[in-house]
Amino acid sequence: MHPIVVDKLLTGFDAPPATYLYIDKKMRDHGLFQAICRVNRLDGEDKKYGYIVDYKNLFEQLEGAVTDYTTGAFDGYDAKDIAGLLSDRLTKGRDILEETRATVEALCEPVPHPGKRQDYLHYFCNEPKRVVLYKCVNELIRAYANLANEMPEAGYSQVKAEKIKAEVKHYSEMCKEIKIASGDYLDMKLYEPAMRHLLDSYIRAEDPVSVSDFEELGLIQLILQNGAIAALEQLPEGLKQDRETVAYTIENNLRKIITSESPVNPEYYDKMSELLDDLIAQRRQQAIEYHEYLEKVKELAKRILEPHENSSAYPESLDTPAKRSLYDNLGKDKDFALAIDNAVRDTKKEGWIGNRFKERELEIEIKKSMGDRLLNVKDILEIVKNQDEYK
Repeated sequence: MHPIVVDKLLTGFDAPPATYLYIDKKMRDHGLFQAICRVNRLDGEDKKYGYIVDYKNLFEQLEGAVTDYTTGAFDGYDAKDIAGLLSDRLTKGRDILEETRATVEALCEPVPHPGKRQDYLHYFCNEPKRVVLYKCVNELIRAYANLANEMPEAGYSQVKAEKIKAEVKHYSEMCKEIKIASGDYLDMKLYEPAMRHLLDSYIRAEDPVSVSDFEELGLIQLILQNGAIAALEQLPEGLKQDRETVAYTIENNLRKIITSESPVNPEYYDKMSELLDDLIAQRRQQAIEYHEYLEKVKELAKRILEPHENSSAYPESLDTPAKRSLYDNLGKDKDFALAIDNAVRDTKKEGWIGNRFKERELEIEIKKSMGDRLLNVKDILEIVKNQDEYK
């Protein structure tokens, strides 16, 4: 049986694409070529090539089918476009693994040596850099997983194979720590449904409980639910060894939530941001003890995640989050907030958000409720659009 990789894109057939082709019966000529082209189609960003598992030892016929067909229907192709259409899977896999290793190494090269956890966190504090790192490390993990059980067959010595495995483990753990420290863990899990399976199968085998907690809740939610000490115990070893790194992780996660929730109530979350800035300043100036810092973190986390729990600070008639948001952002004017709330509820139509005419109709009614107030109606409409109860 010959493992073969198809890595050139040819078009011309309407059959649906596939990633794997298992040849278990005799085929020839254009029928064989059509089958090749199904695995040859790129139908997603992660697919760079297709696989042919050849149970009938048709490798020579595959090459012949390509040659015969391309000298006919595809005789317009240059020879260089057809050359290399088929290649050995292990050879191709090694090329891709080496390429992805070099890419990740180049990305991390600017990190100060010896590359401590804090150095990686500071260098990849910029979101675009992190996104590129996540993508490249995922490609590295996939490339390694494709060869992990066949490293000697791919031409690697035992020593080299162990070195590469250690590299992949290092970069995958570093990515995991960066995701947690930057608050990206929840955002990224939707885009990596199979990544944990690859990691557990080929790189590490570890207790999945703490990882699962982070995936489902996130660090700040865990602090609120379990307390700061218990939540921080679930951090990866590389993060929890240093208090400065722990604080950096907590503060990044708090900031991320404040930023994401801010459109719902800009005024309220601006205050939360100020409180976070003050807490960071106290910690850096060593004005508070570490245990006191953690208590303040939990208190701030509660205010950020559960703003509705502070309903006693509002007039009794402001009995929904939307009304309180309007109140906070409209000069603490209770009657004005209620007038806008009534206008929205009486006027909004099904599916109004994103519909230019329905939004315009609501904007007119909001403007009527404004009277002679010198406010921007579009700013008010934007706050309204971000309230779940108005959708």
